Amino acid sequence: MEVEQVTFKDYSNFKEHSLSGRYINLDHILPLIKHHSGDIPATEIGASVKNLPIIKLEFGSGKTRVMMWSQMHGNESTTTKALFDLINYILAHKNDFKDLSFLIIPVLNPDGAKAYTRFNGNNIDLNRDAQDKGEPETRALFHAFNDFKPHYCFNLHGQRTIFGVGDTDIPATLSFLAPAQDQQRSISPNRRQSMAIIGGVIRGLRSELKGGIGLYDDAFNINCTGDTFQSLGIPTILFEAGHFPNDYERETTRFFVFKALKLALDQILKGVELDILEYENTPFNKKSFLDVIIRNTRTSEGEIMDVGIQFKEVLVNDRIDFIPVVDQLGSLDHLFAHREINAGYNELNWPLNRTPEVGDEIVFVLLKNEKILIKV
Repeated sequence: MEVEQVTFKDYSNFKEHSLSGRYINLDHILPLIKHHSGDIPATEIGASVKNLPIIKLEFGSGKTRVMMWSQMHGNESTTTKALFDLINYILAHKNDFKDLSFLIIPVLNPDGAKAYTRFNGNNIDLNRDAQDKGEPETRALFHAFNDFKPHYCFNLHGQRTIFGVGDTDIPATLSFLAPAQDQQRSISPNRRQSMAIIGGVIRGLRSELKGGIGLYDDAFNINCTGDTFQSLGIPTILFEAGHFPNDYERETTRFFVFKALKLALDQILKGVELDILEYENTPFNKKSFLDVIIRNTRTSEGEIMDVGIQFKEVLVNDRIDFIPVVDQLGSLDHLFAHREINAGYNELNWPLNRTPEVGDEIVFVLLKNEKILIKV
């Protein structure tokens, strides 16, 4: 089949404009679920710890079944936005997807999404509950999995701004993993399919992302959902939405997640070619970035040091505020930053009227009597 190429300009035709920013919860998506109800039936498959509904969208009549879920970690919302973009695209191109059936859980962890936290209402990481199934959200996911019997699983997440691609100074805008299914990290037929699909996605996005794609370490953990589903023989792919330069609201990243999802579906539709060389040649992520580094500062005692700052994401009045917090001090030559400020060996005037310490919130500094804002 001929694969349609989607440009960023085309994307505006089916981008779900009612969703934006980093704070996405059930209140934002329920109107969309109602809007799509004529085409996509919605079913409550369970309730969260705090009794919020867990909803699946199931549609399509094709023989190949694809299951996707997002916001297993409540504060990882970029993939949820991209899912609704994908739904709009599929509905506008129904004939292209006639061979597929879909089960989509847009928000698996509605309590975490509401509170903007990784964990559920019992302060449990759902992605470590695949064996115990102690949480209602996990049980709902596995119930949907067992009923739907997917041929492919897409496990959708978001990652912090700290990740770079290998040893480069390129942030990991997207990351992927074909989860292991045993301690030996065997390349079984289903895992090979996962690797091959990821490789095709990487090829399709290479020119646009210019190297900003990495892999997660594939150490086996049967408590993780992806590892469990892979061990059950289902090709499973972890998608991770990361940082694109100057895109803290992750609207550009959202486009690339959408495109990655579409490229993965394109391969399933045309038949997965089991070449995994692209996957094997893709660098692993490293924790190599800070949000801001102020380099070459001079303390009042004459010491030269760098100040590394990481943004803390805080929910304030239904939006995410990025609070700059000192994360590391000293020589930070081994780290990159999404923004660098060179103090030129000058002494800075800090708002606290003292040399900063790890944990301090630093909204601005004064350099040669010029106020420099740190916040985005």
